[in-house]
Amino acid sequence: MLPLYRAVTFVASPLIDLYLKRRKRRGREDNDRFQERLGFAGLPRPEGRLAWFHAASIGEAASILSLINLILKNYPQIHILVTTGTVTSARLLQERLPPRAFHQYVPIDRASAVRRFLKHWRPDIAFWVESELWPHLIYETKKSGCPLILLNGRISDSSFRMWGYFGSFAKKLLGAFSLCLAQSERDAERLTELGAPIVKYLGNLKYDSAELGANAKEFARLVAAIGSRPRWLAASTHPGEEKIIMEVHSRLKKQYPDLLTIIAPRHPVRGEEIAEALKKSGVKIALRSNGELPVRGSEIYIADTIGELGIFYRLARIIFMGGSLVRHGGQNPLEPARLDTAIITGPHHKNFADIYAQMAAQGAVTIIDNARQLATVVSRLLGNADLAEELSHKALEFTEEKSGIAESYLQEIKGYLEKYNA
Repeated sequence: MLPLYRAVTFVASPLIDLYLKRRKRRGREDNDRFQERLGFAGLPRPEGRLAWFHAASIGEAASILSLINLILKNYPQIHILVTTGTVTSARLLQERLPPRAFHQYVPIDRASAVRRFLKHWRPDIAFWVESELWPHLIYETKKSGCPLILLNGRISDSSFRMWGYFGSFAKKLLGAFSLCLAQSERDAERLTELGAPIVKYLGNLKYDSAELGANAKEFARLVAAIGSRPRWLAASTHPGEEKIIMEVHSRLKKQYPDLLTIIAPRHPVRGEEIAEALKKSGVKIALRSNGELPVRGSEIYIADTIGELGIFYRLARIIFMGGSLVRHGGQNPLEPARLDTAIITGPHHKNFADIYAQMAAQGAVTIIDNARQLATVVSRLLGNADLAEELSHKALEFTEEKSGIAESYLQEIKGYLEKYNA
């Protein structure tokens, strides 16, 4: 299967190049650092031991920060390279990575790009986060003699079905990992069934994600601009959801004429596109990326900047998690929960089904089915501060009960780290 995969990616190279150019035009690739995607390093390799963490995008990147901090604290001779494939995750990591840790874009899954990347960085150990199984990256890393460990491993329903069709190939890829740490018992079972040789379940690293920070000056400016207006936040929205949020806003405005609805799209580059679409409804829009503030008269504030969700979670306190009113699969509720907020999600949250199920069992999240129900719940929370506070405290308590996972991971991988810390 690997030779076939190589042949397909070689033949499809022109299409892959066109796809990447399209992503660049849409702002989904970093023009200034695009050479990193081809395996060319943007930084020199630090002297000494290097641990490489690969995280798919912003959610996975955020989930490993606590573990990275623990490793750097306990192993002072190790440097850490973190790779991701998205612009938003790169900017997040540039702001939040500690000293001795740095970011590069992951090379595209072509043998030449991967070999170029590995020749420069020469990692001593590699940690994969979640479920991205890129054949060239895995095969070439293993071939180089670098051990691989899967962290917070997740196999979605669609991935499980797909890899089931290529059983021997999946077994070969997963066999490259010395250890697989699954994020749930179900994922552990799936990894074992697909052929991973050593699988353990310690818990979900996302439970130990660091609290999102907030720029105090910007927070104060926004507080002053909003004043006492009732407000709520639709966070990490996806295409198709903003129209639904607009419908909810229209329903709520009848009861709360001075309402401010804040929309933070999952991909901030969509900000202007969202603004243009919503203006057709006749509402006044303010756009964060243009430096605008939600002054009186602004009905919708589009928070289309990177690294500021911590500000808006603190501002709104009533949070709808996007990707759940459309069939995307939902977004991670733990970051707002950690900031003591009342959380709402739609029915399509399968990507975080285990987390939402546990939160729901403790009354730490409200699950709705449609725009009408969302409007009803937000209205109830806006009008009942005690209820909103009760729900937000339950969400915070849930995250506090689940903390400590990163330390468990560190204890499990310490044997590997000590070997490469000499």
